[in-house]
Amino acid sequence: MPAHQGRAAEHILAQAFVKPGQIVPMNYHFTTSKAHVTAKDAEVVELIRPEGLKVTSDEHFKGNFDVDALRALIAERGADALSYVRIEAGTNLIGGQPLSLANIREATAVCREHGIMSVLDASLLADNLYFIKTREEGCREMSIAEITRAIADCFDVIHFSARKLGFGRGGGICVRDRGLYEQMRGLIPMYEGFLTYGGVSVREMEAITVGLDETMDEDMINQGPQFIAHMVSELDARGIPVITPAGGLGAHLDAMRFLDHLPQERYPAGALASALYIASGVRGMERGTLSEQRAPDGTEPMADMELVRLALPRRVFTLSQVNYAIDRISWPHAHRRMIGGLRFIEEPEILRFFYGRLEPIGGWVDDLVAQFRADFGASL
Repeated sequence: MPAHQGRAAEHILAQAFVKPGQIVPMNYHFTTSKAHVTAKDAEVVELIRPEGLKVTSDEHFKGNFDVDALRALIAERGADALSYVRIEAGTNLIGGQPLSLANIREATAVCREHGIMSVLDASLLADNLYFIKTREEGCREMSIAEITRAIADCFDVIHFSARKLGFGRGGGICVRDRGLYEQMRGLIPMYEGFLTYGGVSVREMEAITVGLDETMDEDMINQGPQFIAHMVSELDARGIPVITPAGGLGAHLDAMRFLDHLPQERYPAGALASALYIASGVRGMERGTLSEQRAPDGTEPMADMELVRLALPRRVFTLSQVNYAIDRISWPHAHRRMIGGLRFIEEPEILRFFYGRLEPIGGWVDDLVAQFRADFGASL
């Protein structure tokens, strides 16, 4: 079933299967996946393995689902309390960290044992396929298509954003069970477009098809992870705090170590993204407390990590552009004590990071610009 974006596919799933008071376990949430669940008065439960939240590690699969915790949750709350189990192949908000095929098989086996629907968010699957191929014992002799087939065999539902998987603008929901299909199909024309196109142009659907075929080519999907690994290695060698090991999607600066003088309440990841843009024109994405949502009582939960994502989509940047970014990040790191915090001046209730407005606390932006001009002068 086609949908106009990945978040539209999430919406369809939530409308069809999430009921008030239920829970949706995830190896880690994504912003919109969580918002769709909480909008239905249900709860997201994070079941990432503990090593997934370590900012520096040698662990190859930090995105692995905590299967023991899933069993304990089912024993405590009962299988009927779970709308479905959502697994994200490439955990976006904790550094694009992958999970292994073995872990996928183990987690979905628990779902089948208890009659719980298993859902794969495959938006970042391309990078995860590469990591399974290159890092997981027993998978190195498998082709990318064989790994994909093995993953698909595990799940009841697979959905994706084609901006990330398929290289087009749109999304999709894949099922094998006609009963699940019939529960969702009426929602496509209601919210998206007719069932055959789901709000996506036919031309775009053709482009997505080509993109999905290209995703099966190891020589194509390896470019993003290799550029990311280069960037992470170079930044780490300069003493700049980054998430290790290098994951997919992009290189991730660890803002809590980079700006260890700022409390999380002042949004260090947002401040660092702003400072980096001022000093370089390189635009990163805050992935921290700003990207979270307030609790119903108005309190603000602090994110597990404060990251600045420097996305490196494949076939977009040259190596010289990556090296420019590495060089430019070094300057705000050398002047990191000058960087101050941010505060909201307009805070939307829903998905505030998309269109909320913030201002710097104090005059640190002007001071940073003055220091930049003093250092580089006429060379600007």
